[in-house]
Amino acid sequence: MAHKIAPSLLSANFLNLQADIEMIDNSEADWFHCDVMDGTFVPNISFGFPIIKQISKIAKKPLDVHLMIVNPDKYINEVKDAGAYMMNVHYEACTHLHRTVSAIHDAGMKAGVTLNPHTPVSLLEDILQDVDMVLLMSVNPGFGGQRFIEHTLTKVARLKEMILKRNLHTLIEVDGGVNLETGKLLVDAGADVLVAGNAVFADPDPTEMIHKLKSLA
Repeated sequence: MAHKIAPSLLSANFLNLQADIEMIDNSEADWFHCDVMDGTFVPNISFGFPIIKQISKIAKKPLDVHLMIVNPDKYINEVKDAGAYMMNVHYEACTHLHRTVSAIHDAGMKAGVTLNPHTPVSLLEDILQDVDMVLLMSVNPGFGGQRFIEHTLTKVARLKEMILKRNLHTLIEVDGGVNLETGKLLVDAGADVLVAGNAVFADPDPTEMIHKLKSLA
């Protein structure tokens, strides 16, 4: 399966967000990646459900919504109503993760579980069969433009081994410091979805950069 590209709207131009959404719609990108931050779970605040709902009205590709917040269980219906295809919650933020994943599925969305850089993939042993995707953070969450954490490559390879050994179809997504160099290494290690923010939106030709990321093999 060819890997997917999910441009992160956290790096988009919010003074002309519609133009960036239309650019992604017309590119080879597969998903929109939307980061929701609360200033508590991570040291930053981004945007909330009203913005995502507006994005969903013009986006022609699925929304991958990543909740970097405390108590994400409380907002499952809001995420669904905002138009999300995938709801990503942090392992570190969910006391009863299986219950949360089940509730996301019951709401009609795909369920993703996110791990911070310090969290080992082995902790997913008893939930891996229940999730549609695992998002590995390759930077400490909260801000864009950070340096890629090299150990993520080992985590991707370990997680891929766990998935294949159990004949699962769980996707591996990576977010943080993704560019043409790290993206190539991640795809080679087994990543299925690359989230790219600055690499796309800071490039003079974002559409061409998406093409290059999509063409990594």
